[in-house]
Amino acid sequence: MADHPGARASTLRTLPRLLLALILLLTGLTLAAGGTRLMTMGGSWYYLLAGLAYLLLAVLVLRRHRLTAWFSLVVFTATVFWALFDAPRLGYWELLPRLVVPALLLMMTLWSSASYPASAPRARRWRNGGALITFAALLATLVAAFFPHGGISNPVPIAGNPAAAKPSAANPDNWEFFGRNGAGTRFAPYDQITPDNVGQLEVAWTYRTGRRISGDAIGVDENTPLQIGSTLYSCTPENLVTAIDGDTGTAIWKFDPKARTAEHVTCRGVGYYDIDKDSRLDPASKAAYTAPLCRQRILVSSVDARLFALDAHSGSLCPGFGTDGFVDLKPHMGPTEGSKRYHPTSIPVVMGHLAVIGGWVRDIMDGEPSGVVRAFNVIDGSQAWAWDVGKPDDLAQPGQDFELATPNVWTIPTYDHALNLVYLPTGNGPPDYWGGERNAVKEKFGSSVVALDASTGQLRWSQQLVHHDVWDYDVPSQPVLFDVTNAQGQKVPALIQTTKTGHIFVMDRRTGAFVTEVVETPVPQTPHAQGERLSPTQPLSVGMPVIGAEPLTENAMWGVSPFDQLYCRIQFRDSNYQGMFTPPSEQPYIEWPSLLGGMNWGGISIDESRNLMFVNDMRMALRMSLVTREEAKKYKISTDEVPGFMGTVRPQLAGPYGGVKIDILQSPLGVPCPTPPFGTMSAIDLNTKQLVWQVPLGTVRDTGPLGIKTGLPMPVGMPTLGGPTATASGLVFFAGSQDYYLRALDATSGKEVWKARLPVGAVAAPLVYVSPKTGKQYVVISAGGASHSPDLGDYVIAYALPGGR
Repeated sequence: MADHPGARASTLRTLPRLLLALILLLTGLTLAAGGTRLMTMGGSWYYLLAGLAYLLLAVLVLRRHRLTAWFSLVVFTATVFWALFDAPRLGYWELLPRLVVPALLLMMTLWSSASYPASAPRARRWRNGGALITFAALLATLVAAFFPHGGISNPVPIAGNPAAAKPSAANPDNWEFFGRNGAGTRFAPYDQITPDNVGQLEVAWTYRTGRRISGDAIGVDENTPLQIGSTLYSCTPENLVTAIDGDTGTAIWKFDPKARTAEHVTCRGVGYYDIDKDSRLDPASKAAYTAPLCRQRILVSSVDARLFALDAHSGSLCPGFGTDGFVDLKPHMGPTEGSKRYHPTSIPVVMGHLAVIGGWVRDIMDGEPSGVVRAFNVIDGSQAWAWDVGKPDDLAQPGQDFELATPNVWTIPTYDHALNLVYLPTGNGPPDYWGGERNAVKEKFGSSVVALDASTGQLRWSQQLVHHDVWDYDVPSQPVLFDVTNAQGQKVPALIQTTKTGHIFVMDRRTGAFVTEVVETPVPQTPHAQGERLSPTQPLSVGMPVIGAEPLTENAMWGVSPFDQLYCRIQFRDSNYQGMFTPPSEQPYIEWPSLLGGMNWGGISIDESRNLMFVNDMRMALRMSLVTREEAKKYKISTDEVPGFMGTVRPQLAGPYGGVKIDILQSPLGVPCPTPPFGTMSAIDLNTKQLVWQVPLGTVRDTGPLGIKTGLPMPVGMPTLGGPTATASGLVFFAGSQDYYLRALDATSGKEVWKARLPVGAVAAPLVYVSPKTGKQYVVISAGGASHSPDLGDYVIAYALPGGR
């Protein structure tokens, strides 16, 4: 027998109501269960009360009760009042997870109740009208997601200095160092490309490096090419070096050292030396060098721990340098296991006719390879000195084995030509997260800036930025040299150092004394690990803006919905968190800012014409716990980088411990728990030491919950790596966000004025130069894929204005 048409219509009317009741039931059960747990942990009562309210609302919907709409409106109104009280600030991202789902439930309940048979026409009208207004508000909320939120603007008068727009001795035409000039400011003194015409930039050429993009240990492309005249020098993560014509993008020569290693595979750049321009080399030595090759040479340190010297014009190995053109860096270093536990990850920093080399050391246990820093003669490859803490005068003699497990220098040093000092940003002596047995040498030099005489390696001064570091707060970035005024209004030759903690320290580079105010502040001491001895205080830089380190609270936990926000709040309450420098322990604890940063290796840029400093950061809290040797047997052991270590134990053989469990503090959707933005770009006025602007950087177009690309250009502000590049025309170029764009920001406001879609992501700093052949200004980015992105490439892309100069 066929169904009666009236029965089918009744069923169709009933199904939406049953579905709504089911949604309300599941919502209520989830919030009530999670809310009960949160309440018993001392957290907010809202989720339990809201869960009970939605359970009651589900019953009212099932019964088509006449008070359904009113009760739904009361629940939503109460939620609005709670959200306004609970949110740490009244911002878009703060209110979104608190109000959007309740608004959706209100809208559906109003529309459903408008169809109840007993509803009067007037009641139906207000319910439909209320639902329509709620729908419009939700639609406006969705549209607003495509606009930036959470920015800061403190505009101040900024005047440019026209003299800084011209190349000078301090800013020559070549991009000769990692930070362009020897001071590391990454400032391009050019003004062809301006905020007014940057929108006209187009691809001038694209070069494919041929780097390996499949298989194990392929690394991350973090390379900013050097530019000498009209030639660029690029390197891939496995140190394939290419000389590229800067106007056409064609390869001039290639050199492949066939370097391989197991982990931490990267090449951030190469070094350059010109014997004819070396003011520290005596005339007799210059005259004695008569070889036809290598008066100008490229230096590259490889991931298999070798140092190569190449002729800058042909790519040939330099005769007379080391053995057959290279120096093996592994002898006397300790248990390197080939290069698995030690190799350089920064750039050979040229200091006259010497080049200084640090190195990355696997920081798992005591007895790891040495953290020694060495200087080599760039002409013959001989070792000039070795700063080896623990030796007499902290200097090793030729042929001596180096001290094991000492603080290392894995990031980029800076050379001060005028003072003949080299500044070393140090890490810790292994292991990272437990220091109960650290010796005096590790305690003195860990997580510090150390100044050495560039000619002899002798210590001149040392300034520690984290005492007894058990948080892996290595000093991560190149020290930058720039003159600033102190509190007395005097101009001081300064060193600016960014850190993983979000603190920015300014020191007198002659003495190491702090220029801006730093306060030794008491920090938490308990609970701590077995056998640990923590520093009672830590230095906090209060004289400079602190970036991305605002203390966490339960109500600062975020989510895209109330459900994952509730999960994050429970995770927070279930962890030990006492602010920055919460002691590591066997109890889960939150590290914020985390060992990822704050700031990381990309460093900063300074617009020398406007005295503006640009800093990018990431904001990713970690939930960690120390694991005893016995407990560690229950876990998978992994030495992967983020996010590969999720759910595993990273080995840390220290005292009673066998490892450390490290997880990103995030919801089951893979969304970080702290409130967005997760990464920003900030501008700091170096005259006033005040924050001028801060903008969220990056969209979720190429990522999203559960790692699924959303395709939506919502400018949430994503974790950033790499660094910015400033120009004299008032632009800041940056590419190190999680979406695949190269961007230009207005230096005075932070407004995005241009962006170009890249084939894959990039984490390198942009290169900006003017070709001496054509007079054309180029912006170049090495795009090999964002960190841990499945989309990889081998692109070097140059942009320029159309037509001639």
